Amino acid sequence: MKLSRTLILSVFIVASCGLAYELIMAALASYLLGDSIFQYSFIIGLYLFSMGIGAHITRYVKDEDALTRFIEIELLVGLIGGVSALFLFVAFGFAAAPFRTLLYGLVLIVGTIVGMEIPLVMRVLNHQDHDFKEIVSRVLTFDYMGALAVSLLFPLVLAPKLGMARSALLFGLLNAAVAVITVKAFKHQLPSFKKLYWRAWVVLLILGLAFAYANRMVFQAEQRYFGDPVVYESHSPYQRLVVTQWKDDTRLYINGNLQFSSRDEARYHEALVIPAMQMAKQHHRVLILGGGDGLAAREVLKYPQVQQVTLVDLDPDMTKTFQTAARLVDLNKNALNHPKMQIVNADAAKWLEKNSQIFDIIIIDLPDPSNFSLGKLYSVPMYRLVARHLADGGKIVVQSTSPYFAPNAYWSVVATLEAAGLKTAPYHAYVPSFGEWGFVLADKSGEFRLPEQVNVPTVFLNGETLAQMFRFPPDMARRNVEANYLNNQKLVAYFEADWANVMR
Repeated sequence: MKLSRTLILSVFIVASCGLAYELIMAALASYLLGDSIFQYSFIIGLYLFSMGIGAHITRYVKDEDALTRFIEIELLVGLIGGVSALFLFVAFGFAAAPFRTLLYGLVLIVGTIVGMEIPLVMRVLNHQDHDFKEIVSRVLTFDYMGALAVSLLFPLVLAPKLGMARSALLFGLLNAAVAVITVKAFKHQLPSFKKLYWRAWVVLLILGLAFAYANRMVFQAEQRYFGDPVVYESHSPYQRLVVTQWKDDTRLYINGNLQFSSRDEARYHEALVIPAMQMAKQHHRVLILGGGDGLAAREVLKYPQVQQVTLVDLDPDMTKTFQTAARLVDLNKNALNHPKMQIVNADAAKWLEKNSQIFDIIIIDLPDPSNFSLGKLYSVPMYRLVARHLADGGKIVVQSTSPYFAPNAYWSVVATLEAAGLKTAPYHAYVPSFGEWGFVLADKSGEFRLPEQVNVPTVFLNGETLAQMFRFPPDMARRNVEANYLNNQKLVAYFEADWANVMR
C-alpha cells in the first residue's frame, strides 16, 4: 500500500510537469512568433493529439515491463521537456534554423512521451491487484490537481521569477526526481535497479547543470538574435523585455518585436503627443494608456501648463525598469519619476471602467492589435469608454500602426473611432526604424485647427512638418473597411492579413 501511495502521489508531479511543458512552449511560441491566439490554440491542440498517440503506444508495453517503462519515460520527458525551452531559445537565435519545424516537432515529441505516463501508472497499479475503479478515481484526481497547481504557479510565480528556460528545467528536474524516488521505492521489483538508478542520477546532473547555466545560455542566444549587446532583460507575467545598446543606439524589444530605437524615437513620440497637445484647449490633466517607457510622458511634460499626468500601463516591470535603469531614465528625462506623474499598473479598459476622472488629453500608446486581447483595446466599446473621460475641447490620439504597410488595419482604427461617435483627423509620420507610421486624432466636435508653430522644444516637429503629416498620398489613401467590434475583431484580421502581405 505504501508503494502504491508513492506512485499515486507522483501522479501529482507528473501532471504538473506535463501541463507545464505545454504552457511553456505555447508561451514561447507566442513570444517569439507573435500571433498568440493561433500559437496557443495550435500548440495545445497538437500537444493533446500527441498525448493521444502516446497513450495508444502504451498498449504495446507488456504488463511486467510497465514499471520499468514508466521510469524510463520519466527520465526521457524530464530530459527532453526540461531542455525544450532552452533549446528553442538557442535555435531561434540562428536565423537559418527552421524554427517552426523544430518547435512543432518538439511539441509532438514531448506530448507523445507525456501521453504515455498516466496509462503506464494505471497499468502498474492494476498489475498489483488494486480495484480498478479506485485506481481510476485516485489517479485522475491527482492528475487534475497537479494541472490546477501548475496553471496557477506558472503565470504568477515561475514565468516572472525563473523565466521560460529555467521553469522548463525545473519541471524536468521534478520528472527525474520522480524517476529516482520510484526506482528506490520499487527496487525489489526492478531487475535492472542499479542501471536505472544511475541513469536517473545522470539525467538529474545534466538538468541541474543546465539549470545553473540556463540564463547565461539564453543571454548568449539573445545576443545573437538581437545583434546588438543586450544590456537588460526581464520576463514578466505579461511579456519579455529586452534592451540592447550599440554606441548611441538604445533599443527596446517586447517579445522580440522592436518598440523603439533611441536614434529616431523622438520622431514617433513627438508625432504622437504634440499635435494633440497643441490643439487641445487646455493641458491640465493628461491620461496616457500604455507608454510604460515614459517617452510619451517626456513629451507631455514639456508643457508647463500640465498639472497631472496619469499613466496606466499593465506591466509593473516595464514602468519600474524605465524608472530605475540609468540609461533608460536618461532617455525619458526621468519622466516617470516626475512629481506630476501618477503611475497605475492595471488593464487600461478595466481602469477606465472603474475611474470617473475627466482628462483634457488622452494619449493611447498601446501595442499594435496583433491578437484579440489587444484588439479589444481598439474596439468601438473601448473608444466609447475613452470618450466618457474626455473633457470638452479635449483631444484623443491613438497610435494606429502603419498606413503604408497595414492600410486596412490603419483605416479600420479610424472607422472604429468614428463608429464610437468621435470625429477624426488621421495623420502619419516617417520613422526610419518602422517606415511610415500612423496616428489618429479624435474629439467630440471635429475642431482640428493646425497650429502654425510648435511652442515647445522639438527634434523633428515644427509648424511645417506638422501640417505635412495630415496629408496622405494616393498609396495611403483611405480605404473602405469595417469598424472593429468585440464580436468580430475585424481589426485583428486586417492587421494579420496586411502584415502577412508585407512578409511575402
